[in-house]
Amino acid sequence: MNPLNSATGTLLAGFVLAAVIALATTGAPVINPDSLILWLHVLAGIVWVGLLYYFNFVQVPALAEAAADTAGPDGRAISRYVAPRALAWFRWAAVATWLTGFAYLGHTGNLGAFALGLLAEPVDTYQLTIGIGVWLGTIMLFNVWVLIWPNQKKVLGLVEAGADEIAAAKRTAFLASRSNVLLSIPMLMSMVGAGHGGFFI
Repeated sequence: MNPLNSATGTLLAGFVLAAVIALATTGAPVINPDSLILWLHVLAGIVWVGLLYYFNFVQVPALAEAAADTAGPDGRAISRYVAPRALAWFRWAAVATWLTGFAYLGHTGNLGAFALGLLAEPVDTYQLTIGIGVWLGTIMLFNVWVLIWPNQKKVLGLVEAGADEIAAAKRTAFLASRSNVLLSIPMLMSMVGAGHGGFFI
């Protein structure tokens, strides 16, 4: 059976291959927990931010074009079949990203990042840099669960709403999603910068 025939099989095969590579290159039967947590954090973050960019740069413009094209198909198939599944991956990837990030900071003794490194004397520049990313990511997680998802449920017809409510929900979800795109850029800079000695060298 070819694992590439299903999404689950592909994911499992990817994890098995990653484990084989890790064992082959380290020569150790135990993987460094810091590296494992960080890897899971980055993997979840790629899914989350990848879907964020997909929604903003692919799906939303495509739906607008479909709605404007009177001779072509409308966007109901995307709204009915693609968007709910993509939003499920999106919101749970957001949770997984935040939780693995928190676990990594806790495991490495860097929960002071939530205080932006200001609890240390002198200020801990690693915690300051990653802390900026932590807070931007936390705001983004809030936007996903408190602004985007409840409003998207109205837009997609998963909960009952009137035409005015749906119009308002579209605008709120749109602005929260665009805010997350905006925040993702300095958030990613902070995350990468923390591991490489600062934002710019």
